Amino acid sequence: MPRDCNSINLVAAGCPPRSRSAHSVALRLLVAMLLVVNGVGCNIYGRPQRTASHEATLKANCEGDPAKMPAKELAKVSLPPYVIEPPDILLIDALRIVPKPPFRIQSFDSLQVIVEGTLLEQPINGIYVVEPGGLLDLGPSYGKVAVGGKSLDEAQDAVFRHLKRVLREPQVSLTLAQAAGQQQVSGEHLVGPDGTVNLGTYGSVYVTGMTLAEAKEAIEAQLDKFLDAPLVSVDVFSYNTKVYDVITEGAGQGDNVAKFPVTGNETVLDAIAQINGLSKLSSKEIWIARPAPSGIGCDQVLPVDIDAIMRGGATATNYQLLPGDRVFIAQDPWIAFNTVIEKVTAPFEQILGTTLLGAQTVYTFQRGANFGIGGICWVAREVYGEDSPNWLLFRAWLLTEAPIWLRDAYATHGEAFAAWIHDKPLAKLAVRTLMDTILAFRGAELAERWGIDTEVAVPNATPLR
Repeated sequence: MPRDCNSINLVAAGCPPRSRSAHSVALRLLVAMLLVVNGVGCNIYGRPQRTASHEATLKANCEGDPAKMPAKELAKVSLPPYVIEPPDILLIDALRIVPKPPFRIQSFDSLQVIVEGTLLEQPINGIYVVEPGGLLDLGPSYGKVAVGGKSLDEAQDAVFRHLKRVLREPQVSLTLAQAAGQQQVSGEHLVGPDGTVNLGTYGSVYVTGMTLAEAKEAIEAQLDKFLDAPLVSVDVFSYNTKVYDVITEGAGQGDNVAKFPVTGNETVLDAIAQINGLSKLSSKEIWIARPAPSGIGCDQVLPVDIDAIMRGGATATNYQLLPGDRVFIAQDPWIAFNTVIEKVTAPFEQILGTTLLGAQTVYTFQRGANFGIGGICWVAREVYGEDSPNWLLFRAWLLTEAPIWLRDAYATHGEAFAAWIHDKPLAKLAVRTLMDTILAFRGAELAERWGIDTEVAVPNATPLR
């Protein structure tokens, strides 16, 4: 290597340019040293320190109370009564819907009619639907009775007087089976952003902040304005508000937050199973951040010994998860450190990479002998002749774009192969066809890139198939 190979202008000095990887390693090492020096004495905020973890302070800034130890595996507790919040979905079914008196019969109402003393072959016992126009059809032998607009007692008396014409002593019982114009309350009901559930024609009821028993009383009180002694059942169809979060720190590549519903039985190990285990970016440093109600009590930070839980079956820190818990999985510090270095060095690597690529290519043309090609493309010169620029174009393709195995084979056998095809026109034609195919695709771009003067046009060959 020449003595001035340590100068800046490597190509001009006839020296091979340093590899991109060497510059990259040096640059990353420099950045790492700067980050280590600047990071000495700094604290990482937002996470419990290891010294505090060893002290097992279950309540941040609060004195520990053995009677208030958090629930964990094999020592779980029942959650308090469920409190409804938007956007929970409630399952509401009205078990009793009876209109307030006085009720007036309308078309398509269903009436339960039972009559004793009827003809043996034509009894009257069943549910009869009021036809349009208010008529009640009792059968071919008894005819129709006008009951529309009447109360139940009036309709019963009308049926009695009508049957009296046919029967000797009829005994009539008439009750309402189902009101056609009465809206049914059944199915899923979404708690809206305003905290209410919509009951249709019966209005809306505010249920946010209530337990299921309190919501049942509130809904029945609203229906009581329209119905006679309503009775409903209320349950939660979808638990949309009582959740816990699993936060995975992304080592500088973006944090991930996953939300899961609380059913009252989840532990830390269940939470990790929900995200399919720890990722390659995660460390074994895990804790639960448990917020306290605003202005009441203290926030809790519960360190988790995940190795003891998974390897030793320990339950001491496999805490039961409560609504609002944040399970935080810290990043691997070495991966995070490497990400920082990559972000800092990436722009410089791109600049150096482009510069070194150009220098490497120029050096390749100037020092072709180092590659065993001798600076001359024997076969291409034999095929095209020394006066054609096409052999220079093929040489440029061979040095910069050809597969390594082809370049090595050419350097080893190219000169002998060129001598062999010298007096074989058919073999020379076959080789030229292959070279023309390559130059038809790449020749023009190579000529423009490397400034090769193509007095003879690049062949317009058809690719071999």
